[in-house]
Amino acid sequence: MYLCMMQLEEKVMQALKQAMKDKDQAALRTLRAIKSAILIFKTSRTGEILDDAAEIRLLQKLVKQRKESASIFREQKRDDLANTEEEELVILEQFLPQPLNNDELMALIQEIITRTGSSSMKDMGKVMGLANQEVAGRAEGKTISDMVKKLLAE
Repeated sequence: MYLCMMQLEEKVMQALKQAMKDKDQAALRTLRAIKSAILIFKTSRTGEILDDAAEIRLLQKLVKQRKESASIFREQKRDDLANTEEEELVILEQFLPQPLNNDELMALIQEIITRTGSSSMKDMGKVMGLANQEVAGRAEGKTISDMVKKLLAE
């Protein structure tokens, strides 16, 4: 993330104004949910600052909720509700950084393994810690873990 990037809250407010002008109900619902999550985060007494990493975690939590809800609704044959969740999911993903493809992720993890001198599964925690920091919301934790295991097992 770059310092010159606009903060999430500012981006959401601008998008919210545009959604109101466009009368885009799906965008309005989603942007209000993001705004609400930011407000809850700011008023919680955790003492954590809403920095870039916290913004990504907050958005990832909202994305995960939408994916789980859509999956449950599909199982229950409630396609109307699943479609609503999926509409919101598309809008949420616009605020997340571009995901890494498998080749990019593999190269990054291999570089971390080389940099740390890791050679066995005993070093997995060290590699995972650095990988999670450097990837920062551009890949799922399970995908990272699977690749680290694969590369350390070789």
